[in-house]
Amino acid sequence: MGSKVTVFGAYGHTGRFVVAQLLERGFVPVLSGRDTHKLQALAASHPGLDARPASAGDPDSLDRALAGAKAVINCAGPFAATAAPVIEAALRVGIPYVDVAAEIEAIVDTFEDFTDRARAAGAVIVPAMAFYGGLGDLLATAAMGDWTTADEAHIAYALSSWHPTAGTRATSSVSRQRRNGQRFVYTNGRLEYRNDDPPTLEWPFPDPMGTRAVIGEFTMADVVTVPSHLSIPEVRTHMTVEAARDVLAPDTPTPAAVDERGRSAQTFLVDAVVRSGDVERRAVAGGQDIYAVSAPLAVEAVHRILTRQTSTVGVTAAGEIFDAPDFLRALSSHISVELPQ
Repeated sequence: MGSKVTVFGAYGHTGRFVVAQLLERGFVPVLSGRDTHKLQALAASHPGLDARPASAGDPDSLDRALAGAKAVINCAGPFAATAAPVIEAALRVGIPYVDVAAEIEAIVDTFEDFTDRARAAGAVIVPAMAFYGGLGDLLATAAMGDWTTADEAHIAYALSSWHPTAGTRATSSVSRQRRNGQRFVYTNGRLEYRNDDPPTLEWPFPDPMGTRAVIGEFTMADVVTVPSHLSIPEVRTHMTVEAARDVLAPDTPTPAAVDERGRSAQTFLVDAVVRSGDVERRAVAGGQDIYAVSAPLAVEAVHRILTRQTSTVGVTAAGEIFDAPDFLRALSSHISVELPQ
């Protein structure tokens, strides 16, 4: 029997993809979350799996949910409310923690609040091990190659559409409240608040996509993960105009499944470019459904942590703890990747 991995928020949109991916990889998911009825319904569709109700506000229930597991994957947003309690439980029981957070503030909190404790305990905590934060960081790290520093990094997202889940809307609302409607930019080696509107730019995506209009400085989790371990003072993320409009519109529907895996028809291209002087390096990934692809990212991370294919401990970004090119190539059944030679 494979190793047990607790999935907190297992019945959520991304959580279901994570449960399915764990099963496909030979792990035994332990289903957890605060909604007992949703948890029981999910367990009924997976006979034999253990369902353990737990709440971020109840440490004892979290300890029970993590008991006997080799790792925990937190899929329950808003992560501003769940990350710290689940990390605390992981530290208490002595297992690695991975989450799929895209909330910039929550990820910053994880680095600030747990770095020293996790390093001292030899624990592994990997936040944002998902489409936003994780994939972009792996691509930027792979693009850097043997460079020790770069002048700037740009991660441009081309999404055919962006139908947000209820979880995305909830976490976005929490983030907006925390920053009082302001936006973030990572510049001069630090996060800065801005009150102005972001620029609209033309981004030269690789062929056959070509140049597309993007919302520049559409700041995503990569502005935390990338500079946490790469010496790059300017980190920008950009989003195609159509996708930005989708996710910001209040009446955009939730994702609709179009295949047997439950994926939506959404496609994506992620273009990571790092520049040093006049030289640019690029790494590109493409695939289907940003929520679905977060599952193989998180599960591959757990696999590599448990098999000791890691290079550090503490709170760490994907590109720091894993061999970025090798990790990306391992996902070849889920994404297409073009890396620098």
